[in-house]
Amino acid sequence: MLRKLLPVIVMLAGIVGVSTANAHGPSRLKVSESVTINAPADKVWKTVGAFESLSWLPPVTKVVMESGNPAEKGAVRVVYVGDQSVTEEIKRYNPDAMMLKYKIIKDNTALLPVTNYQSTIKVKAEGDKSVVTWKAGFYRGYPNNDPPENLNDATAISAITGLYKAGLDNLKAEMEK
Repeated sequence: MLRKLLPVIVMLAGIVGVSTANAHGPSRLKVSESVTINAPADKVWKTVGAFESLSWLPPVTKVVMESGNPAEKGAVRVVYVGDQSVTEEIKRYNPDAMMLKYKIIKDNTALLPVTNYQSTIKVKAEGDKSVVTWKAGFYRGYPNNDPPENLNDATAISAITGLYKAGLDNLKAEMEK
């Protein structure tokens, strides 16, 4: 009996295997950008570590604290670009290490074409200069196969890379005034 069923079992395993392979969704994407700033790390951290303010980050128009202490894990802010927004929460805040880790908890793929976004920004002293590293892991804005162009991997990477470069360039300019 088992010998008669073996071809059927092999055939079903093949069908399930093909279905599983075709069901694979998007992969986690990563971006990392750094800048060296001719300013002391403490001065740079004072600006970067201020969760309640993104004055250094174009095109942000407003930040509203929704809950918590902006220097503690669990604090939530709403970041606006015009009338669009995303909501972010601190996952780790370490002023001694000059490091802030946060996560978008309310996506808006019309504003930022990503989902499951988590980011770390860190300031490191190098003599009288600072190195700021901003990195993120995220998924594209469309979770299924065959995403539209505005929500695909390339668009997600380009959006985060462009945001990070613009932000770090502006931070450098402001800190070096």
